[in-house]
Amino acid sequence: MPPTPPKKILYTAEAVTEGGRTGHGRTSDGRLEVQLSAPESMGGQGGPGTNPEQLFAIGYAACFQSALLGVAQGHHLDASDSHITARVGIGPTGSGGFGLQVALDLYAPHLSPADAADLMARADKRCPYSNATRGNVEVTLSVEGKAIEQTAA
Repeated sequence: MPPTPPKKILYTAEAVTEGGRTGHGRTSDGRLEVQLSAPESMGGQGGPGTNPEQLFAIGYAACFQSALLGVAQGHHLDASDSHITARVGIGPTGSGGFGLQVALDLYAPHLSPADAADLMARADKRCPYSNATRGNVEVTLSVEGKAIEQTAA
């Protein structure tokens, strides 16, 4: 199924990087500036900088939780004090390239396990990162470490 493009662009982020995984990155508005370092497990020196997978994990977790909070509000559920832990893995695909794998885990102390699982499934349908990765990146959803069925919602 081809992707569904946005009908209207509300915001565009712009960033420039130099030096790849061991370089430097910054946004055009100057709000974010990062030094990049390749992890030792990927053949790098493991320096003090961040890496694309960490940046992607933060972005995906923030976007996903915003979608979840919006869905929770619409269903009159209390998702306060919740957080999303995102784990982004990278590795060879076996066909000459590299691929990503993502795991998103919800901690939501004010929700029942059933409501939390339902919210995760609904947020997965709403989140632009989930929509962008669907069919390209394996994404697993869980609530407090327990995998959920993604056929809900």
